[in-house]
Amino acid sequence: MASKSQGIQQLLQAEKKAETMVSDARKRKTQKLKRAKEEAQAEIKSYKEECEKQFILYQREHMGSKDDHQAKVEEQTNTRLSEISTSVQQNKDKVIERLLSLVYDIKPELHQNLKIG
Repeated sequence: MASKSQGIQQLLQAEKKAETMVSDARKRKTQKLKRAKEEAQAEIKSYKEECEKQFILYQREHMGSKDDHQAKVEEQTNTRLSEISTSVQQNKDKVIERLLSLVYDIKPELHQNLKIG
């Protein structure tokens, strides 16, 4: 009977040892998965940054930068303003003469609804 009891004790100890080993293996597996996930996230981040850099370079090469567009718009605006200013200078005297002629050359007339007599 003592040998049966000793055999049972050995089985219990072996079972505890197996549980410990399984538990340790699960912990290692969890740590490996966590490490792999962190590495994958770091790799994704670096890939994303590289793609963004390439996109910005492509955008600058093919579309120009925001500053280029802004400079072009300002140049067009300044050109248009100078054209308008020139037009104003050329036509100012004509407009003033026309306005003065309309104000000074008044021809009094009776209104058509006014009935005389």
